[in-house]
Amino acid sequence: MSIDLPQRIAKYLAYLGFCSRRQAEILISQGRVVVDNKILLNPAVKVSSKNKILIDNNPVIVPSSIKTRLWKAYKPRGVLVTTQDPKGRPTIFNTLEKKSLLPRVISVGRLDINSEGLILLTNKGEVARWLELPSTGWARCYQIRVYGHITQSMLDDLAEGIVVDTIHYKPIFAKLERQLKSNSWITVTLNEGKNREIRKIFSYLGCQVNKLIRLSFGPFELGSLKPNQYEEISASILHKHLPSKLWK
Repeated sequence: MSIDLPQRIAKYLAYLGFCSRRQAEILISQGRVVVDNKILLNPAVKVSSKNKILIDNNPVIVPSSIKTRLWKAYKPRGVLVTTQDPKGRPTIFNTLEKKSLLPRVISVGRLDINSEGLILLTNKGEVARWLELPSTGWARCYQIRVYGHITQSMLDDLAEGIVVDTIHYKPIFAKLERQLKSNSWITVTLNEGKNREIRKIFSYLGCQVNKLIRLSFGPFELGSLKPNQYEEISASILHKHLPSKLWK
């Protein structure tokens, strides 16, 4: 995508890393977007770098070229993955250390409020969308703690996939790492990210997930990051793992 070619404004703003497409549509519906001195009310309007765009009276700065950037961050438990919350709860975007050093970024997928661990952030909407696609095929690895009786045999059955409440879940690979008196630690690897998938599956098995930490997303690992810390992934690693159309 070129910033010089006309694109629908929601797609254009997402490409610039200003917000997601959905967020852009909301801003437009609220009359907060101005294009060439006129309030925009139609999200289908196409714009390019030749247009003057204001959001909340602040100009959208368009660089001559946009370098693809990706960060890994540690989302703590109790924090939402959203730009703002009407209830005023903390979000990943206002709790990160040294957040002022980050440009405007978008999250790759989500972790629910009670989960923690690796979340990827990028400055390009199209990169986020590609990483989220099931066809990308990247495995996500989690460490979970469950309350209730579980055996390795029960976990092995998940490798065939499972249906819970009419929803079909693809194969899940799980290993019982440690069993305590009432809790067990399990490593779980899956290739899709349906809403609260792990929690729903283990609830179906009669266990309650009381801790969930995402350790990796494809080739990107949480590593030694602590809660609220983040680290940029080098360009050489991006070139190795992303298709050329996303980092050129």
